[in-house]
Amino acid sequence: MDYVSLCGIAVGLAMDAFAVSITNGACMRKVTVRFALKLAACFGFFQLIMPLAGWLIGKAGERIIASVDHWVALALLSYIGIDMIRESRKKSRAGVCRTGQDSLPLKKLLALAVATSIDALATGIILPSAVGASTASLMAVSVLTIGLITFVICFAGVYIGRQFGLMIAGHAEVLGGIVLIAIGVKIFIDHMFFH
Repeated sequence: MDYVSLCGIAVGLAMDAFAVSITNGACMRKVTVRFALKLAACFGFFQLIMPLAGWLIGKAGERIIASVDHWVALALLSYIGIDMIRESRKKSRAGVCRTGQDSLPLKKLLALAVATSIDALATGIILPSAVGASTASLMAVSVLTIGLITFVICFAGVYIGRQFGLMIAGHAEVLGGIVLIAIGVKIFIDHMFFH
């Protein structure tokens, strides 16, 4: 299993959630450990579940996907990466929070967690070929790694947001987009020239 690519994918996928964590940290009147844990756990959980769901969808069409998986990986990761970069530009122009909030309603937190993990669903379809997770146990390790990395990044993001505010939130998404595009290109090149 290619742990370097797995960690790169996990970090890239977590950048949307990281940016939202920074934004929420900046918007809260007071950041508590409980709030940071709740936000990080929610984002980590959905980043874990979505690639698993994508993998199950991919298993249904495994034979078809095997012949084009490198093209799918390149297209999906590039699309997700470009979309993340484009969205970060929109958010930086629009402004994304009202400062001085006391809490984040659970309904809004869940909506943010789902919205930032949609790209993980698509990534789950190509994850086995991208990182060599050919068995259910390796896939379990992969999705747990993605969930854990997201949790840690988002927990830190809340406190980073509290310290530095909104000035870095958009940059996190741009970096995540670049990482995902680079991994898509790497998967494509590996498959085309070294398979």
